[in-house]
Amino acid sequence: MDDSRILLENGTNELMILEFTLGNNHYGINVAKIKTIMKYEQVTPIPNAHPSIEGVFMPRDTMITAIDLKNCLGRGEMTPEGLFIITNFNKLDIAFHVDNVLGIHTISWEDIIKPDVTISSAEEGVAIGIVKKDDRLIIILDFEKIVTDINPETGLKVSDINELGDRERNNVPILIAEDSPLLNKLIVECLKKAGYENLIHTENGKQAYDIISYSKAHGTLRSRVQLIISDIEMPEMDGHRLTKLVKSDEATADIPIILFSSLVNEEMRRKGEALGADAQLSKPEIGNLVKIIDQLVVERGLGV
Repeated sequence: MDDSRILLENGTNELMILEFTLGNNHYGINVAKIKTIMKYEQVTPIPNAHPSIEGVFMPRDTMITAIDLKNCLGRGEMTPEGLFIITNFNKLDIAFHVDNVLGIHTISWEDIIKPDVTISSAEEGVAIGIVKKDDRLIIILDFEKIVTDINPETGLKVSDINELGDRERNNVPILIAEDSPLLNKLIVECLKKAGYENLIHTENGKQAYDIISYSKAHGTLRSRVQLIISDIEMPEMDGHRLTKLVKSDEATADIPIILFSSLVNEEMRRKGEALGADAQLSKPEIGNLVKIIDQLVVERGLGV
């Protein structure tokens, strides 16, 4: 796999997942996160590292951390064979050690079932969702959560908000779409600390768009939604589809949309721009998110 891979049309609510195995279990990762796949290579162990970190290696003069995915999921440990899925998200290059790769599937976010609370509590779960393919279930893993659990410093830089100091309160109505319960909670807490208190937070693009549609039908759009912050990867409706729906409707096209996602790389940035996103930020940059909101509020005269 390389950067010449075929890309999906913008805003179709589809994604491509790479199916791979760990033992007899089937898992999936969004192809947009993958740089390349390579055969297992010997790694150099790091003293006192997290148990799930196998070590580091340097293909093409780039230092990459290798993660034992079996260990992360509590299914034993990998043997020195198999494959590395080299990923890039949150501005990090990370190799995930897997047994085998089976192929790529194009699926709709609508077909992805969110795990219920009987499987794991929402904030502890490492599955974005489950999709059925032929006679097997593929668990789509939350790789950001896996990496953040190993090293919390790779997650939202909440400390950036404290550096902003005391700020005035602002009542501009902001709609948030984020499927991770933990990140949803942290974003809300950070924005409230930054002075933005009029927040509606939802679990995915569909819930957010339902609120937009309801508000539009009842003439309350400006009082409920003046700015949208959205993740890209979300079950039912992703952030790109949400952006396309909002920006293609005259009644909502002027509402600024900020895509706040671990997937904001060059390729995804081009997609977001083509769909009309007003700003795009990589997920650790919560301080920059507030600065972008501040800028849009002033430029667009929001909240008045």
